Amino acid sequence: MIPGQFDYVRPGSLDDVLRILIERQGEAKLLSGGYSLLPLMKLRLAQPELLVDLQAIGGLDTIVERDDALHIGARATHRQIHEADVVRDRYPLLHDVTGGIGDPQVRNWGTIGGSVAHADPASDWPAVLLAANATVVCRSQEGERVIAARDFFLDTFTTAIEPTEVLIEIGMPHRPRGAGGAYAKLERKVGDFATVGVASIVRLGPDGRIASAGVGITGVAETPFAATDAEAILAGAVPSDDVIRQAGAAAGAQSRPAGDVRGSVDYKRAMAAEMTVRSLRTATERALAYA
Repeated sequence: MIPGQFDYVRPGSLDDVLRILIERQGEAKLLSGGYSLLPLMKLRLAQPELLVDLQAIGGLDTIVERDDALHIGARATHRQIHEADVVRDRYPLLHDVTGGIGDPQVRNWGTIGGSVAHADPASDWPAVLLAANATVVCRSQEGERVIAARDFFLDTFTTAIEPTEVLIEIGMPHRPRGAGGAYAKLERKVGDFATVGVASIVRLGPDGRIASAGVGITGVAETPFAATDAEAILAGAVPSDDVIRQAGAAAGAQSRPAGDVRGSVDYKRAMAAEMTVRSLRTATERALAYA
């Protein structure tokens, strides 16, 4: 199909973007990589009156580790994140997910900010942010607002971003010693959206028990969600295959899939459990290796 008519602007500064969002509130849609928004526009599921292209805005694609967190600019592409030295060396979970998003074209042009703001219920990044207890930084003319990832994804394609705000940065907590993360994804074919994707982070305490765990799941509910029942089973437990399988079963039970061409409700719940098990096994192995 062909998109409906729309206006297009390419501002040269973030201040100009924020001004336009106020002037055209409710009419404007931000364009970053375009690989989430443009397909919806072609199907006329999204019909903005104005596209505000962020390509000319500098300083929004940096990837830097500071004392408080790993800061990823919203316009950093999946490929930039995947190839960043700090990600490859210290954040295997992020390296996992960025290597399996879409195809090379999507990874070259698609951005973390566009994916997170779009909030597709089957996209990969939201599961990672939920597992990591990451933060999302938005800016308006009033200043910056920091939103916890677990308060950010509200419903299908719906987030906590206000119409006059721009998502500018993702904050990932440091990976401490004794912590490991992994992403396990089931897809019909390479590059497809996840039938189910599970991001897990496990942190081991000095006694060898699981001090904390984060599990984020995508593809099997109306919005990505944190598998809090699985996290509760893991916290304080000695890591074992039995405990991991209990957590997987809890994650599957907490999922809310709809049956479609990718599988029945029962199949998707079973796969949510299995992908949780696979993700947690790898995360635990990495945590032990990073002690």
